[in-house]
Amino acid sequence: MPYTPILATLGYVLSPDGRRALMIHRNARPGDQHLGKYNGLGGKLEAAEDALAGLRRELREEAAIECTRIELRGTISWPGFGKQGEDWFAFVFLVTEFSGTPPASNPEGTLEWVDVERILELPLWEGDRHFVPLVFDGDPRPFHGVMPYRDGRMQSWSYSR
Repeated sequence: MPYTPILATLGYVLSPDGRRALMIHRNARPGDQHLGKYNGLGGKLEAAEDALAGLRRELREEAAIECTRIELRGTISWPGFGKQGEDWFAFVFLVTEFSGTPPASNPEGTLEWVDVERILELPLWEGDRHFVPLVFDGDPRPFHGVMPYRDGRMQSWSYSR
């Protein structure tokens, strides 16, 4: 059976000094699968856009910024991650330069600048604790991971570079 996941982007925006990352605290929509968790920014790709265009659009919509320097840090396949067990596949980016000023919030929650070394202390998806360090580790090689979920819980994690 062919693997036909929902395609998405996930971006971590660094502050100009490189010490903080812009995170969304998903606290605005009751019933949100991510309610209460912190996450990077991004979302589903549209049919006629590539991954980079999708990230740029999402960051315009969610944070009112224009990305001027972006690095692909990796990809992650999340079989079974969706609310109804849908498969997801994301392109994970690090935004190192941008223009504009993010608002304090958007319809999904509060936008917060968080010290990079404190990200793992936040309420995150269980699986984020495995791949987020790879986003910021400075290794120039992108990672490519697989993280199956079942009933909202991570089952395993593996990746290669």
